[in-house]
Amino acid sequence: MSSWTRWHGPAMAQLWGFCWLIVGFWRAALACPTSCKCSASRIWCSDPFPGIVAFPRLESTSADPENITEIYIANQKRLEIINEDDIEAYVGLKNLTIVDSGLKFVAHKAFLKNSNLQHINFTRNKLTVLSRKHFRHLDLSELILVGNPFTCSCDIMWIKTLQETKPSPETQDLYCLDENSKNISLANLQISHCGLPSANLAAPNLTVEEGKSITLTCSVAGDPVPNLYWDVGNLVSKHMNETSHTQGSLRITNISSDDSGKQISCVAENLVGEDQDSVNLTVHFAPTITFLESPTSDHHWCIPFTVKGNPKPALQWFYNGAILNESKYICTKIHVTNHTEYHGCLQLDNPTHMNNGDYKLVAKNEYGKDEKQISAHFMGWPGIDDGANPNYPDVIYEDYGTAANDIGDTTNRSNEIPSTDVADKTGREHLSVYAVVVIASVVGFCLLVMLFLLKLARHSKFGMKGPASVISNDDDSASPLHHISNGSNTPSSSEGGPDAVIIGMTKIPVIENPQYFGITNSQLKPDTWPRGSPKTA
Repeated sequence: MSSWTRWHGPAMAQLWGFCWLIVGFWRAALACPTSCKCSASRIWCSDPFPGIVAFPRLESTSADPENITEIYIANQKRLEIINEDDIEAYVGLKNLTIVDSGLKFVAHKAFLKNSNLQHINFTRNKLTVLSRKHFRHLDLSELILVGNPFTCSCDIMWIKTLQETKPSPETQDLYCLDENSKNISLANLQISHCGLPSANLAAPNLTVEEGKSITLTCSVAGDPVPNLYWDVGNLVSKHMNETSHTQGSLRITNISSDDSGKQISCVAENLVGEDQDSVNLTVHFAPTITFLESPTSDHHWCIPFTVKGNPKPALQWFYNGAILNESKYICTKIHVTNHTEYHGCLQLDNPTHMNNGDYKLVAKNEYGKDEKQISAHFMGWPGIDDGANPNYPDVIYEDYGTAANDIGDTTNRSNEIPSTDVADKTGREHLSVYAVVVIASVVGFCLLVMLFLLKLARHSKFGMKGPASVISNDDDSASPLHHISNGSNTPSSSEGGPDAVIIGMTKIPVIENPQYFGITNSQLKPDTWPRGSPKTA
């Protein structure tokens, strides 16, 4: 159990990976020809004994030839030919080296399916001729042909031209044998009637309206006489060509807008090389709104759209049937332009429920127009659940005659009349609402303060009635019981005697104790003595 625990998990995964690697090498080795060694991505054959007589092939049932990126062959004197199907299985091949061998012939279509080839080295073989047709579809960064006994002829003049137009990092000293078996430097080789061809495309105005037809003509010249062919790429429109010797024509009918911007080439090719003349096709057509969706939220709210048209269509938005004048709060943004296709959005900055409604996009150019409409819901109405879909307000926006924005300059607002768009109105309405709320809050706070002060004042008063309840500010009012009614007209003023205090509606007789208040009789005023008592001198 401890052994299983030790090998379980990552350690076991590593072990299995190593085992599969060994199995891969073993399978490749089983499929590898004699005198060669093979790995998952490389084949090399350098052992001259017993050697190979044909290009090495892997058995498709035992290995994956498409994973081979390099083939190295050396010292194989009996290897003389590369056939058309010898290399086609190695579609991932990048480097091909055959050196010090007996290679004499390479089929014209030998590398047709090896578009990834970048380096070819045929040094010191037995090649006497090599056509450029082998390599014209390849984007080679290096072609080494040193040490081959080429025959001086027009068939190898393309190699000289290649060296002159695309020099390699290291200069190759190439030679050929003339009719006297004399070595002549390829750089100095001169052969009459052997030159590059030329192509001349006579095209009318290639700006055409969609659905129309057009005919292109081309003439070629050269010695040797070149072949003429048309390269139309992935042209969608229906087309047909006619060729007669050095003249050719191409007719395109019912031209599609999808072909606007496509390149059409007339190519002249002979043994020495090729030449081509090209034109670009421009198709004018009415705008089409191919995409318009409900708004999405990112940094800003965006109503995405895609418009096709040539010439560039002008765009105009409508909100609830009225022209929407763009401003810094609502504006059209074009994010991607693909020749005649424009991807963008109507950008809205912080929209509210006031921006809910129907938005219509109109695209127009001189060939026609297109329009589409969507309903946008940014925010629920106050007091209504956001999921509800209340009727949108019938807001009418005045049309000041602002010109529709050209799609090529949708953010240029320099000449725009002051905006009356939804966002500006919404901003003013929000400001008014905020002002009302602030004023109401201040008024309410003031009322609360006033009510608090009134309640505090009511609790601070004495609960006594009548004149006797008023406290005098004279010096003789030190006693709180000194308040005697003098001629009061209250109903109870005659009751209980003069020395009484009125509490409520009852008069209660009170005799003051001077010692209680810490004063002597001499400090009392005469009028505070009880009636009928003699005054001391």
